[in-house]
Amino acid sequence: MHNDPPQPPTEVLDAGTCWDLLRRVSVGHLAVLVDGYPEVFPVNYKVDQQSVVFRTGEGTKLRAAGGPLAVALEADGHDDSQAWSVLVKGRAVILEPSKELLTGAGLTLFPWQAGEKDHFVRIVPTSVSGRRFTITSPLTWWNHVGQSAGRDTA
Repeated sequence: MHNDPPQPPTEVLDAGTCWDLLRRVSVGHLAVLVDGYPEVFPVNYKVDQQSVVFRTGEGTKLRAAGGPLAVALEADGHDDSQAWSVLVKGRAVILEPSKELLTGAGLTLFPWQAGEKDHFVRIVPTSVSGRRFTITSPLTWWNHVGQSAGRDTA
């Protein structure tokens, strides 16, 4: 139990705010299904209009994203007092390199990991949702070692 003042409720974000927040960070987590099980990959991405574009090389991520199943991308951020999380759900489309792509989002899309990342993938969203909340002080959750609520440790 704690005596902290009540926190403001979690804020449900509208789509416009979600897109603005997604533009503030460049790393998210791509969720795909592989052989019926979820796999999650970190990706560097860029917002391009009302979609998300990332680069990848050959492998599991590209095969799963290029398949018929839906994907999701989740990104988070925070400042000193608030945190947020945005989820983009949709279909992934493997893009053909084009002048428009390479002078747009592709121009500034730099993966952190070295290697061939010749494939561009766009997530065409079917939904975008997000939440923002006040960060709770760590002291709110602190229990002293050896003491449990309601127990005598002697």
